[in-house]
Amino acid sequence: MPILRISICLTLFCVTCSTTFADDWPQFLGTARNGVSRETNLIESFPTGGPAVSWRTELGVGMSGVAVVGGTVYTLYQDNEYQYLVALDETTGQQKWKTVVSDAYRNSMGNGPRATPTVAGAMAFVYTADGILAALSVDNGDVKWKVDTLRDLATRPADYGMASSPLVIDDQVVVHVGSHMGTVAAWDVKLGERRWAVGDHPSGYSSPVRRKIHGIDQIVAFAAASVMGISPIDGSELWSYPFETEYDCNIALPVLLNESSLLISAGENHGSTILKLTRKGDDWIAEPTWSSLGKHSVLRAEWQTPVQTDGHMFGLDNIGSAGPVTNLVCVNIDSGEQTWIQKRFGKSNLTLADGKLFISTMSGELVIVRATPDGFQELDRATVLGMTRQAPVIANGHLYLRDDKEVVCIDIRSRG
Repeated sequence: MPILRISICLTLFCVTCSTTFADDWPQFLGTARNGVSRETNLIESFPTGGPAVSWRTELGVGMSGVAVVGGTVYTLYQDNEYQYLVALDETTGQQKWKTVVSDAYRNSMGNGPRATPTVAGAMAFVYTADGILAALSVDNGDVKWKVDTLRDLATRPADYGMASSPLVIDDQVVVHVGSHMGTVAAWDVKLGERRWAVGDHPSGYSSPVRRKIHGIDQIVAFAAASVMGISPIDGSELWSYPFETEYDCNIALPVLLNESSLLISAGENHGSTILKLTRKGDDWIAEPTWSSLGKHSVLRAEWQTPVQTDGHMFGLDNIGSAGPVTNLVCVNIDSGEQTWIQKRFGKSNLTLADGKLFISTMSGELVIVRATPDGFQELDRATVLGMTRQAPVIANGHLYLRDDKEVVCIDIRSRG
């Protein structure tokens, strides 16, 4: 190959790498479970005529989010008989396979599965609304193992259904169960045998996260009555801090602010607390360094996990006693003060990517807002589907949302 041609190819390659980054989305809230996408070169407004919809695929009822790995889109849904894990082609939306994982689930707060699939290696792990934890082959949907976690730990489903998205950590898969025999428990990823269980109170509706605190790998679990740190090695409890809410509605995931500080937040006028974690020998201490609780709180995250960037946090502030009302807020992490508030923004969920907030409203709109402390700056909005609670999923230049009827895939790559 001539030297000039090689030089041109290398230049184009370097330019592309410096301006664009694409990534899979293997689990709930993305690779790091923090609602932040590493993708770049994404749109700031929709094309003339509205969002560039790549495909729509009809499915069925459910609140499960979407995972995207290796050219395949995974989600849970149900019809009148069963809950399914379905695999769709990332490019076309066509079904590759679907597998029954449990009977249909019905609840006054909404029917169908709640948790998002987790894809790790050759396996997809799912947790149904009635507590069935299963491992399936990503190639063809074959069930490798299945366990009824509620029967295994002698408990009943949470009032609004089991909502814990599985966390795969090393050779085990972890979920919230909410039993007196184990608030949180882990099963072997290959065999489906229970490895450990810890805690003795209800599960709530959050999901476990893997975090390094003071350099120590641990599972952080926000359950119905407390948040706790768990050793992934043997399931022992490292620390805990009480945080009770009405109806056991701790839902948003804990947010790691730095190597020793963690934010927990709940809606319905409850509020937020920042915990500082210190280690003294084998003992851990969790102490609040800042709290903003009650009707004057600056952040009451209902079921939306806040996202952070450049010293600021963006979240949905739920004022339960006023209607309810949900505001979009920006909070300075150091001072704990609201930098700005967009009142009555509406119940929504959000994902941070490329300096922007991609927000899905419950009414089915997709809104793009600049992620800046310099005031609320809406860039564009459009209606894309029906009622949804899920945060947008961003994978390989595309954004995915779903409701009780379909999954929609939107091309959000910037053409500029």
